[in-house]
Amino acid sequence: MPSIDRDVGKLPVPRRLDAYLADVLRDRYSRREITAAIRSGGILLNGQRAKPKVLVNEGDRICGDLPFRESALRPEDIPLPVIYEDEWLLVVDKPAGMVVHPGAGNKRGTLVQALLGKGSALSTAGGAMRPGIVHRLDKDTSGLLLVAKNNFSHRFLQSQFASRRLKKTYAVLVRGDVPYEEGHVDKPIARHPKVRRKMAVSDSPRARSAQTFYRVVKRFGKATFLEARPLTGRTHQIRVHLAYLGHPIAGDELYGTRKEGERLALHASAIEFVHPKTRKVMRFESPLPDDFKKMLPEGGPSAKR
Repeated sequence: MPSIDRDVGKLPVPRRLDAYLADVLRDRYSRREITAAIRSGGILLNGQRAKPKVLVNEGDRICGDLPFRESALRPEDIPLPVIYEDEWLLVVDKPAGMVVHPGAGNKRGTLVQALLGKGSALSTAGGAMRPGIVHRLDKDTSGLLLVAKNNFSHRFLQSQFASRRLKKTYAVLVRGDVPYEEGHVDKPIARHPKVRRKMAVSDSPRARSAQTFYRVVKRFGKATFLEARPLTGRTHQIRVHLAYLGHPIAGDELYGTRKEGERLALHASAIEFVHPKTRKVMRFESPLPDDFKKMLPEGGPSAKR
């Protein structure tokens, strides 16, 4: 039976036991499964049974058993557009609706299982449930995603994210007429205080810095087509920042509204990075998918480029 035995490291503020473990074990167990294990007495805090809501602090010791789970990482024969591949990495063009790796509620049909199905060698540096995954895209976001084939490549590419040398560009359609031709949103982001699925601009001590640049590509009156460049990589960052400006992304039911027939109008259209072996700058682009194009209103004056 899987087990956990760890000392709690430094925390900004005390955290609930179930929330802390949900973060630590997020790639293996859902919060519901963790809460059930705590309530059953399978997980102990400082050698004692505890309630899921009890607060943990630095230096606390958590140990116990977790429910056995059958591995979700089974190869699957799923079509996956690969636009570049060598012995070090892959660049894939993820379709909207595909989850990147297995997690709570998504056990099958993920990008990871599609990669395993095509027999790709994948790095292990990102964890057992995320082989090869250097960065992620939301389920409903389409576009370019980097995959590492070995641990050296994984860490090299990841370091470019950390140092902000890796450049990502997104095509975005938002509601309303954005007032400026270009802008820069510099607002920290944290978990929404009431809706766990959501993130939000926040001044909480747990909030992490987040910066997004954008420019107008085309105006349609009641909608605006943007190019967005995130300088940081926070969860839902572009979606949160644009909703904060009062211009939620079209088709975003979490931060705005989704009309019948719409998808999330967010597409990772370009990526630029340094190759881990050759040290050459590589850039790849992905055209707008047909389901995104269908959401673009007809006409509208082009913006100055």
